[in-house]
Amino acid sequence: MYYNSTRDSACRVTAAQAIARGISAEGGLFVPESLPELSMEKLKSLVGKSYPEKAKAILADFLTDFTEEELARCVDSAYTVQKFDSESIIEIAKVGEQDYLLELWHGPTCAFKDMALQLLPHLLTVSAAKTEPGKEIVVLVATSGDTGKAALEGFQDVPGTRMLVFYPENGVSNMQKRQMTTQEGQNVSVCAIRGNFDDAQTSVKKIFTDPEILAELEKNGQKFSSANSINWGRLVPQIVYYIAAYTELAEQGEIEMGEVVNVAVPTGNFGNILAAYYAKKMGLPVGKLICASNCNRVLADFIRTGTYDRNREFYTTSSPSMDILISSNLERLLYDLSGRDDAVIREWFSALSRDGKYTVSPEVLERLHEELAGGWCDDVQTAETIGELFREYGYLCDTHTAVAVKVCADYRRETGDTRKTIIASTASPFKFTADVLHAVTNREIPADDFEQVALLSEISGMTPPASLVALRTKEVRFTGSVSKEEMADRVREMLR
Repeated sequence: MYYNSTRDSACRVTAAQAIARGISAEGGLFVPESLPELSMEKLKSLVGKSYPEKAKAILADFLTDFTEEELARCVDSAYTVQKFDSESIIEIAKVGEQDYLLELWHGPTCAFKDMALQLLPHLLTVSAAKTEPGKEIVVLVATSGDTGKAALEGFQDVPGTRMLVFYPENGVSNMQKRQMTTQEGQNVSVCAIRGNFDDAQTSVKKIFTDPEILAELEKNGQKFSSANSINWGRLVPQIVYYIAAYTELAEQGEIEMGEVVNVAVPTGNFGNILAAYYAKKMGLPVGKLICASNCNRVLADFIRTGTYDRNREFYTTSSPSMDILISSNLERLLYDLSGRDDAVIREWFSALSRDGKYTVSPEVLERLHEELAGGWCDDVQTAETIGELFREYGYLCDTHTAVAVKVCADYRRETGDTRKTIIASTASPFKFTADVLHAVTNREIPADDFEQVALLSEISGMTPPASLVALRTKEVRFTGSVSKEEMADRVREMLR
């Protein structure tokens, strides 16, 4: 299998080249030249297999320049009971008659990003050895909260790599910030920026293509790559868990093999729901993809109108990992819906950079509506949803998952679509204790984060993740912040 760039269809690279580079030279994102077919026979063959076995079977069709032994080593190193607190890696909780919460947060950092970022370092080191032998890989990441910690954990002390993470100073939860600033490892660095996630992400993309920095990298025997979902190696593992969840529901007798289900995803950067779209295009029986946004509803508005407009107020919400106005992975979807028209992608995304908005053609909007529905809810509705789930079903979810649950319920009520739905549950409720506590109790909320964890454990009866509890005694290693204009200098400093 080969990969093209969304902004240059003539660009053709292998999977290893796409993963090692992270982003194409002209700023485009790598996408498969064609998607492998997921036949009903293959889908049935995955039933009863372990998560690593399913991952190997699915990834082999995408990573065709990896040997069977290389792929097995990557997968077996990533998905272990030493790293995940569930033997099945993912868990599925049934809530009501139609909804299945796909818990993707049983990894070491308690967020769905672990599903990809425990695997990516292994994919990247194999890819780099094939394409850039002898070079040190410099992994540059912008995070809205969860990606940063998951990437830091995955790349900690991985030979031949360095990692620098930028996060918005006031745009992550206290627990997310503590996870990042206490990160261990000699090859990692963390820096806050005085701005929001979009500022960090835009600056990182510019740094990736800065000729002066690239020349400095070349001189030092180094090469940039990314752990954000702009990197295909981050996105392809996410396709696996939608297919795995479907086969597990079939194994449990919750659905018939071949039965069409909907998928609802809380999303900001559009990577998680894009993975579900690719799974559907491969042949997974999926009906509507329900895109759930918080008050930063740029995606919900785009799906409704066909105009993407980031010229709007930015909100800091109780679901901070979705506080994003520039959704990078939407470019991959539009490239596909436009018939892989790299010229129109260049036009739209140049307009986004220049004017902050673009409008897709009526034909693309029609195709968009065939695939996706969009909705949003505010912080009050998010809290109400957390409380209702806990009171009615005894199920405790985090703020991001609650957004998806609420938007899914709204979609079902508005359309009458009664299909069973897989809802992506993206983080442990213990990562957002203050907001979750306010939603489920009237008791006084302590100011200390770890006292909040203890109180939430007492109220819910859930055991808090050991990795979060351990943060209490960890030393803070990274302090201070920079402006978005200073990020390039900070990268140069790290490289030296």
